[in-house]
Amino acid sequence: MIATLYSTGQLNAPIGFMAALALGFCFGLCLEKAGFGSSKRLAGVFYLTDMSVVKVMFSAMVTAAIGLTAAERMGAVSLDALYLMPTMLGAHAIGGVIFGLGFAMGGWCPGTAAVGVGSGRLDALVFLAGIVLGSIGYSEAYPWVAPYASMGSKGVVFLHQSLDITKDQLLLGLTGAAVVMFWICEVIERGPAIARPGVSRIFLAGFSMLLCVAALVALNMPKIDMAPGAATIASPGVPAAPQAPAASPEAGLLADVQTGKDHVEPEELAARLMAGDASITLVDIRSKAEFDSFHLKGAVNVVVSQLPEALAAKRGQGIIVLYSNGMTHPAQARDALVRMGFPNVYMLTDGLTGFFERVLKPASLRDEPASPEKAAGIAAARKFFLPAEWTKPAAPALLTPPGQLPGLVDAAWLAANLGKPGLAVIDLRTQPQYNSGHIPGSLSLQLESLRGNVGGVPSSLLPAPMLAQHLSQMGVGPRDLVVIVAGESPHDATLAAVALERVGHIRYAVLSGGMKAWTAANLPKDMALPKVTPSRHPAPEYGNAPDAFTVSGAEVFAAMTAGKTTIIDVRPAEYYTGAKTDEARAGHIPNAVNRPFSEDTAKGPGDATVLKPVAELEKAYAAIIPSKDSPVIVHCRTGHQASQTWWILTRLLGYTNVKYYDAGWTEWAARPEWPVAASPPPPDKEQKK
Repeated sequence: MIATLYSTGQLNAPIGFMAALALGFCFGLCLEKAGFGSSKRLAGVFYLTDMSVVKVMFSAMVTAAIGLTAAERMGAVSLDALYLMPTMLGAHAIGGVIFGLGFAMGGWCPGTAAVGVGSGRLDALVFLAGIVLGSIGYSEAYPWVAPYASMGSKGVVFLHQSLDITKDQLLLGLTGAAVVMFWICEVIERGPAIARPGVSRIFLAGFSMLLCVAALVALNMPKIDMAPGAATIASPGVPAAPQAPAASPEAGLLADVQTGKDHVEPEELAARLMAGDASITLVDIRSKAEFDSFHLKGAVNVVVSQLPEALAAKRGQGIIVLYSNGMTHPAQARDALVRMGFPNVYMLTDGLTGFFERVLKPASLRDEPASPEKAAGIAAARKFFLPAEWTKPAAPALLTPPGQLPGLVDAAWLAANLGKPGLAVIDLRTQPQYNSGHIPGSLSLQLESLRGNVGGVPSSLLPAPMLAQHLSQMGVGPRDLVVIVAGESPHDATLAAVALERVGHIRYAVLSGGMKAWTAANLPKDMALPKVTPSRHPAPEYGNAPDAFTVSGAEVFAAMTAGKTTIIDVRPAEYYTGAKTDEARAGHIPNAVNRPFSEDTAKGPGDATVLKPVAELEKAYAAIIPSKDSPVIVHCRTGHQASQTWWILTRLLGYTNVKYYDAGWTEWAARPEWPVAASPPPPDKEQKK
């Protein structure tokens, strides 16, 4: 198998330049000997006086087709090792018209103009100068003409596919068309007699027969065992284990997966980018909104459907690294590009999530202590890849909040720290309540703006990127210490807390007693709106999951069936028993226990609703859950009340395996295939009437 310069990435290497020079010299010599150093002869095709251009074009096409077919049948060349031009019908039609007009007006094409310059033709020199100026103009105008440059793009499409015929039929048809065209050209030039020195009807018939025989021989060439070529991309630092030649594109893909040649590790990519490796084309295939929120330095944003056109110029040049949040879409895109003839495409292992975890995660948050050298490397990577506002240290006064985070703070602590840099206070009350008096500098946030219809389930917590964008618009940065202030209900604060947890923001606390506690302490209020500078809050990636702690209805069903998980229904008892309902069905998940969320609260100073003391909560939940590491799922109707129980268990009591069923009873009751228990049985419809 021949390892082409293209497949080995050596087109820009010295051997590539030398080969181009040699081939260019031979090509120019042939053109000159054929008389194509004269624009008059070239222009003769437009006046039907000299059909040499047509005959040369058909000769080139049929020779290449027969030769490539023979080489492929013999196993000497694989299509994977060749550059395959993408099909862009609209762009090619426009370009063809422009090219034809230029050819007709100037009498030259780019190749023959170079030959004309070599022959001392002044008009050829002027023509080439126009080509250079036109190329510069196209480059400068590319932002405006880019939509036309890829118009009608269809990827790599072969003519036999478009005609719905086999490759063999196409070769025979092309050979026959060339023979017919040669005869037509001779008749046009010499008349039906075809009588001129060196070319006669007998010669032309013999030549035609020879072409047809060559095509038949090419189609029947036997497979020949050849030593494998090194058909791999020469890229420094990229794993390049020796491999057997691929028998097909699919076999090549499987071989790449087996040998690890389909991906680049985060650490290696970071090192090469930080070293300024210009051979890397880094492509972010996420949405534009996600790209604008954050992307790796040097990356370009290309949607998957436009990858072939956008990367056409990079085919076989250096390496192309695709990344997204996870690996599913990059893997699919990478395989598709390889099938299209891109041999130099890789994907980032574990996606952006893995890059953050393995490269950008601060040394202080890692499971194992980092050596001084590794810690310095992490700091350098964070400085290189992260925006400056993400890496600046938090205000020293806020680094030691009372107790652990996430947790509770009281009104006195908040008043003492109010106005310090890095502190963000979020008021969850209604807008009229906020407008009439709020904690100075606090931000108003309507709780329902954190929820929406997700996957058909209403009132679900929004995906992490949307929540992060919300925080960014409010000017809340990832290092800010957020204090959540509720009005009447602690579960308002815990729902906002769950939203912060979803975006990975754990530097937050809940104001115990909420706004009522602040008011009862006679602490100051004002009605001024704070000045906000938008921030760039990152959104962690969880693949297809919403976060690390939310479970789906299917997961709850599986847990219920297995019988090893404590499922806690925190709705009021009458909804649990089925005596009351405002959903599709009444009752509860079989084997679920009822612990109403309201049993975890009590009245505090100023009639504020506060969470009960930790010791009391510890005792209550110890009677329900076997141990702190037992699997637990909490739910209510829409996830609002359940957020309070999830927060108490995980953040106050230290339970380590508690999941949150956000869709709750709204989804479960609407799925008739999932069982429902009721105790006592709900009243029938007749009784309700």
